[in-house]
Amino acid sequence: MEQQSPYKPKNKIRIVTAASLFDGHDAAINIMRRIIQATGVEVIHLGHDRSVEEVVNCAIQEDAQAIAMTSYQGGHTEYFKYMYDLLNEKGAGHIKIFGGGGGVILPEEIKELMDYGIDRIYSPDDGREMGLQGMINDMIKRVDNEVPCLKESDKVKENLKNKNVNTISRLISLAENRHEEFNKYFDKDAIETGNTPVLGITGTGGSGKSSLVDELVRRFLMDFPDKHIGIVSVDPSKKKTGGALLGDRIRMNSINHERVYMRSLATRQANLALSKYVAEAVDVLKAANYDLIILETSGIGQSDTEILDHSDVSLYVMTPEFGAATQLEKIDMLDFADLVAINKFDKRGAQDALRDVKKQYQRNHQLWHADAESLPVFGTIASQFNDPGMNTLYKSIMDKVEEKTESGLTSTFEISKEMSEKIFVIPPKRTRYLSEIAENNRAYDDKAKSQVEVAQRLYGIYKTIETVAGIKTEFGNDQQKYLSKNGIDQDEIYEIAEDSQADFLKLLFAEFDKTKMDLDPYNWEMILGWNEKVTKYREPVYSFKVRDKEIKIDTHTESLSHTQIPKVALPKYKAWGDILGWCLQENVPGEFPYTAGLYPFKRTGEDPTRMFAGEGGPERTNRRFHYVSKGLPAKRLSTAFDSVTLYGNDPDHRPDIYGKIGNSGVSICCLDDAKKLYSGFDLADAMTSVSMTINGPAPMLLGFFMNAAIDQNCEKYIKENGLEDKVEAKLKELYDDNDIARPVYRGELPEGNNGLGLMLLGLTGDQVLPKDVYEKIKAETISVVRGTVQADILKEDQAQNTCIFSTEFALRLMGDVQEYFIEEKVRNFYSVSISGYHIAEAGANPITQLAFTLANGFTYVEYYLSRGMDINKFGPNLSFFFSNGVDPEYAVIGRVARRIWSKALKNKYGANSRAQMLKYHIQTSGRSLHAQEIDFNDIRTTLQALYAIYDNCNSLHTNAYDEAITTPTEASVRRAMAIQLIINKELGLAKNENPIQGSFIIEELTDLVEEAVLTEFDRITERGGVLGAMETMYQRGKIQEESLYYETLKHNGDYPIIGVNTFLSSTGSPTVTPGEVIRATEEEKEHQITTLETLHKAKESKAEATLEKIKKAAVNNENLFEELMEATKVCSLGQITHALFEVGGQYRRNM
Repeated sequence: MEQQSPYKPKNKIRIVTAASLFDGHDAAINIMRRIIQATGVEVIHLGHDRSVEEVVNCAIQEDAQAIAMTSYQGGHTEYFKYMYDLLNEKGAGHIKIFGGGGGVILPEEIKELMDYGIDRIYSPDDGREMGLQGMINDMIKRVDNEVPCLKESDKVKENLKNKNVNTISRLISLAENRHEEFNKYFDKDAIETGNTPVLGITGTGGSGKSSLVDELVRRFLMDFPDKHIGIVSVDPSKKKTGGALLGDRIRMNSINHERVYMRSLATRQANLALSKYVAEAVDVLKAANYDLIILETSGIGQSDTEILDHSDVSLYVMTPEFGAATQLEKIDMLDFADLVAINKFDKRGAQDALRDVKKQYQRNHQLWHADAESLPVFGTIASQFNDPGMNTLYKSIMDKVEEKTESGLTSTFEISKEMSEKIFVIPPKRTRYLSEIAENNRAYDDKAKSQVEVAQRLYGIYKTIETVAGIKTEFGNDQQKYLSKNGIDQDEIYEIAEDSQADFLKLLFAEFDKTKMDLDPYNWEMILGWNEKVTKYREPVYSFKVRDKEIKIDTHTESLSHTQIPKVALPKYKAWGDILGWCLQENVPGEFPYTAGLYPFKRTGEDPTRMFAGEGGPERTNRRFHYVSKGLPAKRLSTAFDSVTLYGNDPDHRPDIYGKIGNSGVSICCLDDAKKLYSGFDLADAMTSVSMTINGPAPMLLGFFMNAAIDQNCEKYIKENGLEDKVEAKLKELYDDNDIARPVYRGELPEGNNGLGLMLLGLTGDQVLPKDVYEKIKAETISVVRGTVQADILKEDQAQNTCIFSTEFALRLMGDVQEYFIEEKVRNFYSVSISGYHIAEAGANPITQLAFTLANGFTYVEYYLSRGMDINKFGPNLSFFFSNGVDPEYAVIGRVARRIWSKALKNKYGANSRAQMLKYHIQTSGRSLHAQEIDFNDIRTTLQALYAIYDNCNSLHTNAYDEAITTPTEASVRRAMAIQLIINKELGLAKNENPIQGSFIIEELTDLVEEAVLTEFDRITERGGVLGAMETMYQRGKIQEESLYYETLKHNGDYPIIGVNTFLSSTGSPTVTPGEVIRATEEEKEHQITTLETLHKAKESKAEATLEKIKKAAVNNENLFEELMEATKVCSLGQITHALFEVGGQYRRNM
């Protein structure tokens, strides 16, 4: 394939780019929008998770020629058709639609969409044939036309008065492209007398102007419920290509509102912060009678004051990082600006910056007698929801607007006198925590090395004493016959030795005692206890305690050849230095630093198998759960949710939502769904464990799960006490008497489902049982229920994009869940699964995956500590989740993680042994599943599973070979499970539980990876810790670099992949297309919407009051999860999500 040159468009082209609704896969569209921009196009980029309405409204307001979308999360057919229909409905059928979705969009679906009217859906084959630039060239050629002109019959004046968006947008485009036609259609005299004020906002690049504008708009809409606001935002054009990235919209959450119009303009000229036609754009909005117009410039230099010519009130936005105070004397806008905002006020030195800027403003404006507090200079943190500084700034702006223009915009917005103060997740004095951990762990290693040397010297002296005294010992108790806690039993040795050796022995004893003073007493005890430890593992039965419960385990298994295979094999070391070194850095499973594993032996009744499932409605996934757990003594369920649920929304008939219901995961929107999903599994049974892969709305799904478990135990109580009549009476009262259909499990129960959990569909236990009985059942249930909820919000921001709330609020919710767990004694459920899997899937190598994941874990530790929680109480509720690929480092990822975590928790944080244990789940690599020669995928998965099992993972999911091309079938899932079962049940070496200990390469790899992770900790510290690094997108950038490196080597063949770029079949190992694609049925989707409607009807009266309680708890800084436990009984997922948006803020996307 030849390198293609970019096509040079003849016209000015504007294209809107985005990823579809509930779709966090933004890597492809980011690459595409860069190439589109470099081809000379003005790109309005919206980022991921965008609804059809948002994209269509944006395209019309921006008067774009085309929309370019990616869709990797299913529902694409409905999404693109809805977009086409909505464009036509809104009179914008001329806007062309382009899309792509890799192999997700099937060839027959591509044909269907293009037949419907979508201009082009690009397939992977198109990419191979045309290349990226070729695809972009093809798209731009198809839209390289002039913007359609207005017609005499368009009633421009009338449309303007009615704020017709199409007319407004077209007029601004004519001003930019065909100015003489603009003058023909637009009568400037038609602007009605009256003051439409213009607020001009300018400032340096990167000062956060877009976020600040968004926050001003949000407050304006609340402050003036009947007023309209227009925004004109300017970004610079590239001198070389003529293209431009119009990126302000991506940061704005408030603008998709019927009372807001926004237009992005490119400067189309070099070295200027405004477009030549900005005056015309403002005039058009004035003619349309917008009540306030915001004009935002691109980033400016020190001498730029162009904004003043176009605005009534001016705001200059800067950051505290302007250098020396003398630099302020060079900023012209400080002479003219009505108001100044020092944004990003959480940066170091912000208070000093505020003082210096106020002084400079005072000098520039000759306000010598003014009180510094009264000067219009404000510290703001626009990225922080409901920031007090932003509130004060907004009120001051509106007061100034009214003062200067008398436009009637008198604000009633209430403010407090608080200054902007960052709500720190990690206190500033603790930002070095990762480097402190690295220093702590290196100090442990250095001490261990020095102690090993001391022990080895001691051993040498002791062996010399034995020789001189004529003592002969064999390995075993005899070797330490003359040793005790205090050292050597000198008297006994003197008795054995010849008198002639007494003086020499005296010198040796003295040297031994002197050397022993350098040895830590704990380490001496470890050496003394070695023989006993070895003997213990040689005995036929080993006993140990887990939470006060004694467990007895056979220490050996017998092979078919009658060989006794030890479950744990110990080294045959005799020298004390070797023994001590091994104990300090390796040790047996179940002992610090837990390198070989957390527990002395694996569970005998429970393999680490945990299979992932989720598709369609809760009934279908329930049947899959019963299928995959059939015949297994332990029921370990792992739940995948559909994208509607992942983004905290409810099912809906709206096409861009409807198409995604139950696809690529199970649809769960309320408590009844959770009850059906896990019905027939006793959630309070010690042999049942449930994992839920969900992050943004995790607290709500956790509430559904906990209430489902509680109601199962209520159901047992009801049956045991013959209270079924009370349930029937309550159902009749709430449903039958109100003509509402009772909730039901649809279809037949699968084999193994005894119906547990279904009796109370539509009800909760507290509606039937006395309060004291219910509360007792609730307390008992949540204290024993086993499982994990992923809930890792840091990883979402770094890699996966299912954040829905502002980062600070999402972390607060995580902390509230953990506090609730401590208060209510939830001991067996993990409040978070700190996840490296998605970091690896996004492209990170194994070292980066491990380093970023552990760094995130330590960030949660620091945050929870800052909230006053006890590490010994929350430490055991943390768990981890890693990917296993085929790289060499994956062979040691678990042992390195356990070692780093335990050293830090024990020696830095003073945690107890239970909190020191890092428990983790492994899923085999999805990235290593290839769509060519898919049968080979099982081979890769087997090797990855072997890594995981040999490294003593706590649970394991093996991917199905066909997941590269479709949702796995029952047959492929069975094969995936067989991989684990064959290793665990048949593979002889797996009968031993520490098979990789003692290997030279494993020990070398462990040390190399451990040091590499600690080095990465130092790099993150240099960027202000995990959260500071996230602000500069360090983690994302590093992940993308590593992904590109892998893809490059894969593409050029330097990294051989069998059946993909080498060892190809006679047909060239083509990409396999699925013969069957599993999707949610129309019936399932309708059932989910019906379930939701039933809930809303039956619980309407309670839901509204409950949602108000949630919002009040958030404002009053009370524990939100306590309220969510109640809210999840009567509210749907979407209701709760939108209530929390109002008090916690939505996630703000990054470019």
